[in-house]
Amino acid sequence: MKFYLDTSVWGGYDDIEFSEWTIPFIEQARKGRFITVLSNVTTGELNGAPELIKNLYKTIPERYLERVEIISEQDELAQKYIIEGALTKKQEADAQHIAIATILKVDTLVSWNFKHMVNFYRIKQYNAINLKYGYT
Repeated sequence: MKFYLDTSVWGGYDDIEFSEWTIPFIEQARKGRFITVLSNVTTGELNGAPELIKNLYKTIPERYLERVEIISEQDELAQKYIIEGALTKKQEADAQHIAIATILKVDTLVSWNFKHMVNFYRIKQYNAINLKYGYT
């Protein structure tokens, strides 16, 4: 299985509210229970994080880590989420995470971002946009 982890999951490792779930989740990633998909969008967002968080992905063995760079098709889909009103330009990185995970057809996009990403209303919007543009 492949799991795309957005930036909020990595940050949750050192967050009192989310560490209870994030620490064991990252431990499972280290053991190779699934492949962790890491994008340059995520690593870019992590640049300003504390060292522990910024380097956390380096604790996952490379054989269980799939690094990806956003490509134009993914960015174009992210822009469609914005144009169609599912997100605003301010949430462009969130749109990119969703588009990357969609086009790569990962098994699960994992996020602690309940406002913009793990939100039933918005998920319906993303799915409708995906269907409209041929992503199933």
